[in-house]
Amino acid sequence: MRRLAGLLVVPLLLLSAACGSDDKGSASASASASAPSKDGFPAITAGAKFGEKPTLAKGTGTPPKELKTNVVSEGDGAKLKNGDAIQVNYLGQAWDSTKPFDNSFDRKQPFDLTLGAGMVIQGWDKGLVGQKVGSRVQLVIPPDLGYGAQGQGDIKANATLVFVVDILKAKQIPASAKGTEVAQDNVDLPKVGTNTDGKAPTVKIPSKSAPPKKLVSNYVLESKGEVVKGSDSVVVNYVGLLWKDGKTFDSTYATGKTQTFPLAQVTLKGLKNGLIGKKIGSRVLLVVPPDQAFGSKAQQSIPANSTLVFAVDILAKM
Repeated sequence: MRRLAGLLVVPLLLLSAACGSDDKGSASASASASAPSKDGFPAITAGAKFGEKPTLAKGTGTPPKELKTNVVSEGDGAKLKNGDAIQVNYLGQAWDSTKPFDNSFDRKQPFDLTLGAGMVIQGWDKGLVGQKVGSRVQLVIPPDLGYGAQGQGDIKANATLVFVVDILKAKQIPASAKGTEVAQDNVDLPKVGTNTDGKAPTVKIPSKSAPPKKLVSNYVLESKGEVVKGSDSVVVNYVGLLWKDGKTFDSTYATGKTQTFPLAQVTLKGLKNGLIGKKIGSRVLLVVPPDQAFGSKAQQSIPANSTLVFAVDILAKM
């Protein structure tokens, strides 16, 4: 299934194709202004302390052919697992360079992702599993777990990558939205299933009704969670369909992996506006008219001027 997230969110360099509480472990080791080079890892020459923007030396010798992980300072939070929604700060640099190609420290905007969901290069998904919240971790990622022979942007083909990653927080994600069922009594709107088993809800689009011209954002299951704000990053499961023929164009349920994105960076206006003001833990029906979707521009399997229908489980916020 084609991932819609790349269309909804301003792409970041790292992007490729029962509710727990926040875990915000703190760094237990106090790093100095610089960190000595460890075998196979470029030295952090400045900003070695958790939370500081690091400066990395150029790698020396032949880069390793396998993924290498170095815990610069270990936090005291929970260990990361696949499926966790996590928030990190990072700096990335090629092995043979002294110039970073990307970092979140300058943007002052941490990066949110679901670990193991394929939102980032494989070296991240593999290298961060098992690390503790509050840790600073250095990753050396070979090309086959990075961008490979194609490269990306300023990253050359077959580049070995070096990252310093601060793990800020993590959250366990529930399997499904839960809450009070809300009556779906408008016969001109789609009907969404109310199952809470973690499987995709059914969505039945009325065959004889014209699509609404204004955005629809209705509760299907209403929880008692916090209200979503425009500045939040949310963790969701969703299924997206075309009003015209009811065909599914995207679904997180098809891969069994949630998606995490900052609402401030969502470019699909109807999705963003439809989630703001709704409660965490709820299931929401969104009907997005073309002027708040992709308008007159076709997007792969989404024809021009399409009305889109979403059933969205708002599972958590970061």
